[in-house]
Amino acid sequence: MQQPRRPIVWTIAGSDSGGGAGIQADLLTFADLGCHGCTAITANTAQNTTGVASINAVPVEVLIDQLNALQRDLLPDAIKIGLLANSEQVLAVTEFLHRLKAIRSVPVIYDPVAVASSGDTLTEDGIGELVLRELFPLCDLVTPNLHELEWLARAPVGCATQIQNAAQLLHTSGCRALLVTGGHSEINPGEIADLLWDGVRGDWFIGDRVDSENTHGTGCTLSSAIAAFTALGYPLRDACVVAKAYVQRGLRLGQGDSIGAGPGPVGHCGWPDELQDFPRVLLPQEEHARHYDYFDADGNSLFACDFPDTDTNELGLYPVVDSVEWLERLAAEGVKTLQLRIKDAGTDLRTRVERAVAIGRQYKLRLFINDHWRLAIECGAYGVHLGQEDLRSADLKAIKSAGLKLGISTHGFYELLRAWRYRPSYLAIGAIFATGTKDMRGQLQGIDKLARMAALLPYFPLVAIGGISVERAPAVVATGVGSVAVVSAITGAADYRGAVAKLQSICDH
Repeated sequence: MQQPRRPIVWTIAGSDSGGGAGIQADLLTFADLGCHGCTAITANTAQNTTGVASINAVPVEVLIDQLNALQRDLLPDAIKIGLLANSEQVLAVTEFLHRLKAIRSVPVIYDPVAVASSGDTLTEDGIGELVLRELFPLCDLVTPNLHELEWLARAPVGCATQIQNAAQLLHTSGCRALLVTGGHSEINPGEIADLLWDGVRGDWFIGDRVDSENTHGTGCTLSSAIAAFTALGYPLRDACVVAKAYVQRGLRLGQGDSIGAGPGPVGHCGWPDELQDFPRVLLPQEEHARHYDYFDADGNSLFACDFPDTDTNELGLYPVVDSVEWLERLAAEGVKTLQLRIKDAGTDLRTRVERAVAIGRQYKLRLFINDHWRLAIECGAYGVHLGQEDLRSADLKAIKSAGLKLGISTHGFYELLRAWRYRPSYLAIGAIFATGTKDMRGQLQGIDKLARMAALLPYFPLVAIGGISVERAPAVVATGVGSVAVVSAITGAADYRGAVAKLQSICDH
């Protein structure tokens, strides 16, 4: 059987003769993450771990030749742009991207390299305004560090509020989003804080500072990892948090290497599979947000975390039903974990929830009420299930005080990390496959992503949901999740009892 084609990622950047940054770091990253890397070199830099001796810009004709050659044979799934040494290169790359984007939708990640980590200037003076005017509107993500943010925005970046203001200012130049990397910041000692701003909302990604001498090329590696993950089909926020984890893993595991007299290159240590390397997605409702001028006092009054545990880490077969009648049928078949999802709330909603809770007690069910948390509290339900959009408005303190378990829906790595901040009773991951019950285009996870997410929380109740049939269930269970949520696989089956028996056997295997 033919193997699927590896995604192709271009890097338009400078060459680092010391091998720690530039296209050398980019190619290592692409290969490490299962992509094929192509290069268009903008400059040959003479440098080592102690500094930059010279920067030798490639003639613009040579740069264009490289880009045209790649376009004829190796069309990209994503492009990372790094060092552009002069105005001619900025204009040439901009003109090329206009032509390319006219025939192919391709995400562009731009790391506005201006100053090396050693402090050496890498680009010509006065290039910033041209970059903002010509290149930014073609970029899906720009990843400046604080020095580069200050250089481009011409604004102070000494505190969290100033960083947010500068990011918002740069966003008006037309890029889709910015990820401001905070490795040089001391907003909260011991932490590294990155800000993602997309014009609608901002997210702070918090990580622990790693005491390592091998920090050369972190910016190049981050932006190339984001490009690789977008080429692999990850949405922007997912690509950013997983790329952050990739760099953090490289800092943590690569700190023992000793290369050169100065800061060595960050490690390229494989796919991140440990939760400790992933950033914490800061919630505005939590007290820690005060450090980043991000605190929501009104939201804090409803906020809670550390919800009661379920009695098992493996919730097993988990049907989601829309009626009390289905609930009772499945309880009679021995199903122990169920969710009542009533979308047509009528005048008898309370009656239906009360009946469901009574059935739950009769059969000793782990019964979760979807959305209707007030009624779940009033009727004494076992638990409640909420979507991401419900978390800001629901009174989580009241839910926790009532002793209810809490399940939260997630769609991808970013939402998984965000929901983990609440420390709920379980997390649901979806949609694994396309489903007829909801339009989940753009949010499909698939088996590979599910397995990678499950590996982050091996001893926590995880539920896979979305398009899971009897035939697909074994592959889902093999990822390590302890529960499979189904809808039409049971309620749409010609023989629902037979479907229940098969699915229970698979989940209990």
